[in-house]
Amino acid sequence: MDYILEVIAFNIESCKIIEEAGGGRIELCANPLEGGTTVSYGMMKAAREAATIPIFPIIRPRGGDFHYNDEEYSIMLSDIRLAKDSGMDGVVIGMLTREGSIDFPKIAAMVELAYPMEVTFHRAFDRVKDPLESLEKVIEAGCNRILTSGGRDTVEQGISPLQEWIKAADDRIIILPGSGIRSTNIGAIAAATGLREFHSSARTLKQTTMLWHNENMNEGMDQWTVDGEEVRKMWEAIGNRQ
Repeated sequence: MDYILEVIAFNIESCKIIEEAGGGRIELCANPLEGGTTVSYGMMKAAREAATIPIFPIIRPRGGDFHYNDEEYSIMLSDIRLAKDSGMDGVVIGMLTREGSIDFPKIAAMVELAYPMEVTFHRAFDRVKDPLESLEKVIEAGCNRILTSGGRDTVEQGISPLQEWIKAADDRIIILPGSGIRSTNIGAIAAATGLREFHSSARTLKQTTMLWHNENMNEGMDQWTVDGEEVRKMWEAIGNRQ
């Protein structure tokens, strides 16, 4: 089995950079400062035209916590349908109860709706009360993988819990480590976990192309994009391990 490097794209330019630099899958998101929310239908279609590698849009109607009301859940269902209609290869979802458990009925329903697309359960998993119980629920719901940092801010900090969860998963679901993964540590993380899929933003701040600036406005106009050289370095770091 080959290594897979999943990289976040916040714009169309990033989709192209990720594929050209050797990325194997794209997580498509809007609003990086909120941790990623669902992009528009137009963005999904444009991303599909821009890249041939698998694209997984995040299905998240807003920033903040992962306990959604009925209206927000309805939006998520609609966005899954749009993702399927626009030729996406998978979706990234997550939904919790107020008590910090997996909202199993709703997650299972979203997985069923998404089929035959793959489904990744995102880092809402890092907010659960009982990770091992939640692991079983995500598996039972039919998700293909779990994106997690081991319940810590970064993967490096969460190595010990990750190792426990990998053992408990017993190859029944893919564990996808993400948060703080860069070319400088991806090799060590691969060695410590034995995992073969990795998630990174590889992001860098791109300066605005505007030539005129209103000096009375303090809000920045730069945008996050992908550092193609960093993607190449990460790929080299894990590729050399094969």
